[in-house]
Amino acid sequence: MRHFPLMTVGCAVCMLLLSAWRAAAEPKDAAAVVASEDIIAALEEFNLFVGDWRGVGQPKRGSTQGAWQETGACVWQLNKSPTGLVWRANDGKLWSSAVVSYDLKEKLYTVQLALPDESTRDYTGTFEKQKLVVESAADKAGLVHRLTVSILNENRLTVLFEQRTKQQTFYNRVAEIGLQRQGTKLAASDANGPVCVVTGGKGTIAVMHKGKTYFVCCTGCRDAFNDDPEGTLAAYEAKKDKGK
Repeated sequence: MRHFPLMTVGCAVCMLLLSAWRAAAEPKDAAAVVASEDIIAALEEFNLFVGDWRGVGQPKRGSTQGAWQETGACVWQLNKSPTGLVWRANDGKLWSSAVVSYDLKEKLYTVQLALPDESTRDYTGTFEKQKLVVESAADKAGLVHRLTVSILNENRLTVLFEQRTKQQTFYNRVAEIGLQRQGTKLAASDANGPVCVVTGGKGTIAVMHKGKTYFVCCTGCRDAFNDDPEGTLAAYEAKKDKGK
């Protein structure tokens, strides 16, 4: 093993600390910050995705044949690209994770799905009448895939997986997953309560700054708040003033 002189190691540590300080001192890319804020605003309707969920998948509606159970958790992704919501599925037969974001240039919603075999599939589409409908390009097998996420209420979602050949005009059902928020029953819940100071969603996690308590909706927002509490609170207050 090669041994470095103590002075050399000390210098290296100093250089690393200096580099870290410079990186922290440099202002954030203003355009990137604005873009992230615009994406968060575009995804405002999906704030209710945040949290822990339980689900039942059914290839055939109303039948238990081939059905399975899975759980999932959703948090905001704010410190790396793309800005959006990350869904992690446990024991999912049709997906292992998904990232929901928004293409500001094309004005379309995007979903990147990670499949159980570790491959990925990209979708784009629209959100109307509480339904996110996104479609993929044809894959190597010539199949086009469609996802439809329906928001039934704050505690209830369905995710419909469909596919068709390039020549077809209609989709065939693959399966549908009915998702219920963990700890709730099949009923709409009260939306009142603390508000997340990062995204405006439902605040469930308390954070502290200068002796005051604020709320965020997930660990992703908690990390973003801790990275820049002053900037986060300033942006939150500006949004509230704009809303008034």
